[in-house]
Amino acid sequence: MSASGRSIVDNPSPFVAIRRELHQIPEPGFAEFKTQQYLLNYIKSLPEDRYELRTWRTGILVNVKGTAPVRRFGYRADMDGLPILEDTTYEFRSIHEGFMHACGHDVHMSIGLGVLTHFVHHPIRDDITFIFQPAEEGPGGAKPMLESEELKEWMPDQIIAMHVAPEYPVGTIATRPGILFANTSELFIDLTGKGGHAAYPHQANDMVIAACQLVSQLQTIISRNVNPLDSAVITIGKIDGGTKQNIIAEKARLEGTIRTLSAETMTLIKSRIESLTAGMETAYNCKVDIDYGANYRQVFNHAELTTEFMTWVQEQSKMQLIECTEAMTGEDFGYLLEAIPGFMFWLGVDTPYGLHHAKIEPNEQAIDLAIQTITSYVTWKSSQSN
Repeated sequence: MSASGRSIVDNPSPFVAIRRELHQIPEPGFAEFKTQQYLLNYIKSLPEDRYELRTWRTGILVNVKGTAPVRRFGYRADMDGLPILEDTTYEFRSIHEGFMHACGHDVHMSIGLGVLTHFVHHPIRDDITFIFQPAEEGPGGAKPMLESEELKEWMPDQIIAMHVAPEYPVGTIATRPGILFANTSELFIDLTGKGGHAAYPHQANDMVIAACQLVSQLQTIISRNVNPLDSAVITIGKIDGGTKQNIIAEKARLEGTIRTLSAETMTLIKSRIESLTAGMETAYNCKVDIDYGANYRQVFNHAELTTEFMTWVQEQSKMQLIECTEAMTGEDFGYLLEAIPGFMFWLGVDTPYGLHHAKIEPNEQAIDLAIQTITSYVTWKSSQSN
């Protein structure tokens, strides 16, 4: 917690209040209809002669006009929630049963609106495109949005984004040049054999047994195929199999995730998964189908721009800077960084509960600090234009 020991601020600022309202309406990827309308209602309350507005699916693009633009900055905030039953102490808990802003996207959006509002009223030399992006949690909105005609016409020359960090205190920014977040891939494996009566196992082909063996074998990829000086993770987070205690399971399903710090290691792991599952088909006389679901590029921060930003934070901001290590978290902002120079940073929000936890309560003091820091940095950066 912060020095005050509270995650909820008294007499909230307009953008803290906005965060609380957004917190109540979390929605899944590409279904952020209420969220989009809320954002549009706010944006349209700003002076319309200062910006241009477009929508893309459930996302929003806003271009704030510069006074004498020579380039375009980009700022991205993600919009979707998670299928988590909220367990916070908030009076403004989610009204969408079974969904929660447990990854801080409500904070991200309120900060984005705060930065947008500042530049609408205090224009800088350059244009700024604000990207309110749907479906970051899946199936992934960054890549198709990047390919859209709407964004291509307002393609930034430099882009930044931030993500709340529960482990860092309020007043802290953490980032690094190079890789910040991992390459990620979803993993779904379906096994199909032959069901039967529990008393006659020799007449059936048990997919619970096959699934258990496969989970163990998948872990050998990390321990025996990946260079121990490299970093990679395979996690199976869910297993479904069978219908009743005395029926041998005809089908089983594994659901998990793969995370690597290099694209080459991701390719290696997928190749080994396919080899292992081919062996399972022979060994257990079953059929195995693999679906890699959503795949996210690594978040790779542009070295020169990130180093410049880190120096600026140390010398010209009120924030404390930490040069952090890379993390195995995934973020589809990596697709934007692959096409546009830029960086992402962690924003300290000081809460004992981690990302995607039902009890996470980010410290709201971070919101106005972030707005002030981002607007000051972009203003300074624009002043460096040639």
